[in-house]
Amino acid sequence: MPREDIDSPPQPLCDNHGRRIRYLRLAITDRCNLRCHYCMPEEGVTPVGRRDTLSYEEMTRLARLFPSMGIDKVRITGGEPFARRDCLYLLRALKAVGVADLRLTTNGVETWRHLEALRDLGLSGLNLSLDSLERGRFAAITRRDHLDAVLKTLFNALALGLALKINTVALADLRDEEMRRLAELARDNPITVRFIEPMSFSGLPISVCQQAGRQADATGSAPEANEPLAARLARLFPHADAARPSGVSMVFSPPGFVGKIGYIAGHSRSFCQRCDKIRITAVGMLKNCLYDNGVLDLRRLLRGGATDAEIAQAIRLAVSRRNIDGHRTEQDCARSQQPSMATIGG
Repeated sequence: MPREDIDSPPQPLCDNHGRRIRYLRLAITDRCNLRCHYCMPEEGVTPVGRRDTLSYEEMTRLARLFPSMGIDKVRITGGEPFARRDCLYLLRALKAVGVADLRLTTNGVETWRHLEALRDLGLSGLNLSLDSLERGRFAAITRRDHLDAVLKTLFNALALGLALKINTVALADLRDEEMRRLAELARDNPITVRFIEPMSFSGLPISVCQQAGRQADATGSAPEANEPLAARLARLFPHADAARPSGVSMVFSPPGFVGKIGYIAGHSRSFCQRCDKIRITAVGMLKNCLYDNGVLDLRRLLRGGATDAEIAQAIRLAVSRRNIDGHRTEQDCARSQQPSMATIGG
């Protein structure tokens, strides 16, 4: 099969605003064993069919192309990656074709079963979604009672020495006390706990989301949730050094902490000027931005006989038409329904 010369010096992939792309997020499924209310509806979710989902062989073929474009980091996402059979097969295949910096984002429900295998294949980092340490609140958010399994993944990953980050969506009912408890995980552990602004990816009609937001404001919102994350964390940890950029996040280390605390301005999108990532969904749609509707159908190219060189050229062209930020991208989409985070490989 013709392909780009993967042994030639990388030709950087840059967008039309001079931002160099170094990072690919590859979603391998839209299926998930949780039903987080900010990510998807509780019922009525129809998963993508097997034939419409990229095969592992197609994903591996794409992964071979990106080092020649200067992309040196690949993160596997979902849905939940371990909701797809033989996820480890794909991870090993990606390492075999030269993906040196391979990472995984997971909800942790089944991940504890595979931690030793992840360590042995040389995984560079594990991101664990954990929105609450309180069993009742965790179940209310995820609509499932799986906190014990997620914590098993957390503490076993630490015991095995896996590089770990915790991602927590700072929902409207997240109070200071629990925010501190989550952040305290970084006191004695070499991890980064990152709080993320809620974003509009619930899979519901916008009108329904607006009504739900009004009800939350009237009932269960924490007053402190209206405070910007940067200011809130500065208030909770007043003696910490100033936060500094780390990818799309801002991080800092409070005195006495082994690990770090951070925040991601996912809704306000203040990090767009340094965003260095692109995404591929489980159905093979290339996304320049989390907020776009997809800019290139890679599945059509893969199954239509395109050579590797033609696919690479099409990717470069799509990236050269990138919007300046997520606000402009969202305006261009003009949606009546929020997409589900599970379908876009958040």
